[in-house]
Amino acid sequence: MPELNASEIVAKHTYGTWRPQKGWKPITVTKAEGTCFWDANGKRYLDMSAQLMCSNLGHQNPAVVEAICQQARELCYAAPAFATEVRAKLATKLLEVVPKGIEKFFFATSGTEANECAIKMARLVTGKHKILARYNSYHGSTATSSALTGDFRRWFAEPAHSTIDGVIHVPECNPYRPGPFKSASDTVDYVEYVLKNEANVAAMIVEPVVGTNGILVPPDDYLPRLRELTKKYGVLLIADEVMAGWGRTGEWFAVNHWGVEPDILVTAKGVTSAMSPLGVVGTNRKVADWFEDGWFAHGHTYESHPLTLAPAVAAIGEYQRLGLIERSKTMGRVFGDKLAKLKDRHPSVGDVRGLGLFWAVELVKDRKTKEPFGTFHDKYARKPMLIDQVNAKLLEKGIYAIGWMTHFVLAPPLIITEAEMDECVAAFDDALTIADAQATG
Repeated sequence: MPELNASEIVAKHTYGTWRPQKGWKPITVTKAEGTCFWDANGKRYLDMSAQLMCSNLGHQNPAVVEAICQQARELCYAAPAFATEVRAKLATKLLEVVPKGIEKFFFATSGTEANECAIKMARLVTGKHKILARYNSYHGSTATSSALTGDFRRWFAEPAHSTIDGVIHVPECNPYRPGPFKSASDTVDYVEYVLKNEANVAAMIVEPVVGTNGILVPPDDYLPRLRELTKKYGVLLIADEVMAGWGRTGEWFAVNHWGVEPDILVTAKGVTSAMSPLGVVGTNRKVADWFEDGWFAHGHTYESHPLTLAPAVAAIGEYQRLGLIERSKTMGRVFGDKLAKLKDRHPSVGDVRGLGLFWAVELVKDRKTKEPFGTFHDKYARKPMLIDQVNAKLLEKGIYAIGWMTHFVLAPPLIITEAEMDECVAAFDDALTIADAQATG
């Protein structure tokens, strides 16, 4: 009997997430460096989505690698009831870069876990139960975060009753597809209507720039108006910056573009450039003060784990040393200009949008009607998706990019060069001919 290779063993004996298991043939990654990774056959891939929009510093950043090794030599673990030097260092370092007003932190091991904590905190502090979330959002896959999620991934959790109650979804802010609203900003009026007609709303959670569901950049008045509303009705504002934080949009955190100060900040991914699993919940003084006498009834074994905190200290230092926040802003404009030209050359490209190094290229059958090539319902029903055909061509050409329903999420490491951008665009020029052939107008 032939010996199985790594891909075959992984497919046979481990679960592939967000997919039926039959037919899964994962690429075996053997090494990664900078903006690229390589498979078991030595093929190089340009990582245009920073894996899961998380390897912001690029792969194998030496300073972060060394921080992990040094921490392992000094102290691998201490229970969360103890203080550690690295925990103090990270809290101090975070205070240099988080949005104004955020003062106290809880350290989890993922964005999903961080969102679970944030919702529990909001309910405890306010004594209220309901949470507003938005459609076309993603907040995680555990019970609370699944319930918050506004896309089809929530649907899988509902038949198993593995969600929580009390979540009310409101329309997202989508300038390209405003739906029944005259403008994307009009969705704020809908939120106020809900708040006027609901009681016991503890918090509203938003991705300031929506991630996998389309890189939806709101109009300039949207988040400030939302912040005013939440204050008016005594509702906490939770900013889920798991994906949009850490320079991804050209600011340390996306809320900074609009001067919005959330009550609770949730982040993960880029905080360690995904080189160790860390999720962070940051709160303002109002929230923190409640827990001076009220129980902080939350925690787990790997909370504040030293091997997750040390790389975060190093990563923040690298963002600062390399000037990557400003670089994301300037190189993002360069990348955006290059991507915009795809629309001139390809009838299947309906919209190109983004901020910093966080971009979406949305494909449509018809530009006038904006008819999509696929929907959540198509994906849920396991129908073939055109985006997967285009993506296969990109992989063939050595370009890794997240394809989601009808758009690509282009969020490369912040160290990407202009030459690498050109390599990406050239591959898209070739791959998009597949979609062009099916575009009707």
